[in-house]
Amino acid sequence: MTFIDQNTEVADAVPAMSREERQIRDYFWATMGLIWQRQAIFGAAAILTMFYFDPLKSLACYGAVLFTELNDLILCRRVTREPWLSERKCRMYKRWIIFNTILSAVGICIFIFIVAQQQSIGGHFTPLFFLFAAALFAAMNNHQIFSVLAVRLSIYAATFFAIALMDIFVVRPPLSSELWLHFFTVVFVLYFVIDCSFVFLKFYRKNMRQLEDLQAEHERTKAAYRVKSQFVAVVSHELRTPLTSIKGSLDLLNSGALGPLPDKMKPIMNIAGKNSARLADLINDILDLQKIEAGEIRYSFTPLDVRELVRDSVEMNRGYADSLKIGLEYEMDERDEAYIRGDAKRLAQVMSNMISNAVKFSNKGGTVVVGFQRHDDLVRITVTDTGRGIPEDSYEKVFGKFTQVDSTDQREVGGTGLGLSISKQIVEHHDGIIDYTSKMGSGTTFYIEFASWSQAEAA
Repeated sequence: MTFIDQNTEVADAVPAMSREERQIRDYFWATMGLIWQRQAIFGAAAILTMFYFDPLKSLACYGAVLFTELNDLILCRRVTREPWLSERKCRMYKRWIIFNTILSAVGICIFIFIVAQQQSIGGHFTPLFFLFAAALFAAMNNHQIFSVLAVRLSIYAATFFAIALMDIFVVRPPLSSELWLHFFTVVFVLYFVIDCSFVFLKFYRKNMRQLEDLQAEHERTKAAYRVKSQFVAVVSHELRTPLTSIKGSLDLLNSGALGPLPDKMKPIMNIAGKNSARLADLINDILDLQKIEAGEIRYSFTPLDVRELVRDSVEMNRGYADSLKIGLEYEMDERDEAYIRGDAKRLAQVMSNMISNAVKFSNKGGTVVVGFQRHDDLVRITVTDTGRGIPEDSYEKVFGKFTQVDSTDQREVGGTGLGLSISKQIVEHHDGIIDYTSKMGSGTTFYIEFASWSQAEAA
């Protein structure tokens, strides 16, 4: 099974979040985000009413409200621990939310109604204001689940009417009385709260639809990316197998192992051999890039002696430099110890890319110098060539995919345009940096920089 297939199975094992699950999670996220704000409001209201009204009744109602808050907190933590919610669990949690909403709203309304009962006729500003604040708070923060919002506002509305009608039933005033004015004001306030509720509900549902559209587009993008990745991987693997045979056969012919070639065939066979090598490099680079993007590459970090890394890299690329008549050497103090933490195989790949790039773009007869320097707690490995240099503002081209600095270079030297892009991702995975300094006509110095390890740490 391929890495892509494994990822697909993992993604398919966790269903996409349904709208009902999204509403429940949004409700609890809002609950948790406002928990201390609500406690401050409840605490301030309890202290205020305990000072001016019956403290025991106020304290008992405050305790009942805190009990419902604790239930919300327990439910919230249970939902947070769930990786995903099935339809059955969504229904179960919604029932619990509605039940706890009834307890919470009834507790708050009893608290407010008790305060209203302790006041004189027509003097219910404080409890009505508390009730208005609670209704507005619900409209702003409980709009995720419409049934929950409707239940809470219905209980608040009943309490609004109960307080407003309580005095009217006792006094039975004429329609011109201020008590009826208070009642109609309550009706207006309820209309305002309900209107605000629908505004917040509309905005929430609009945002949810936009989020669902984004998620659907994201899923389509991921599906297309998986198809592309599978296609690239399959095609690259299928191409590499016959290409290996073709390249091997051409190498045998060009080496003379199967007999001498006619003079007229030598240039053609030489071109075929070089192009097959370039095609093999391209396929290998594409496969490396595919593995990096898919996160399939595994790194084995060990202490590395920078001196050995430099020496080995120079020796591995000396044959290529000799074929282009470019000198390749290293300059470093053998007594200067420097260690870094890295994957030897991958960093050797980075060094080969840097050195081969420097060799390709050096003038004939030039020399590429590899070395390293220590700067405090950093180790910088450098590769310096004697080529034409790199124009300013070319960073994106240098480290981009399938790009070279200019078309002239692309024609004169081979290359896939992927080597430095792959190197950049490998170096960044080592928490290092890769960059260059260049001056037109004076050559270029590429460097990679890593945190230094002391010899004791390396041991």
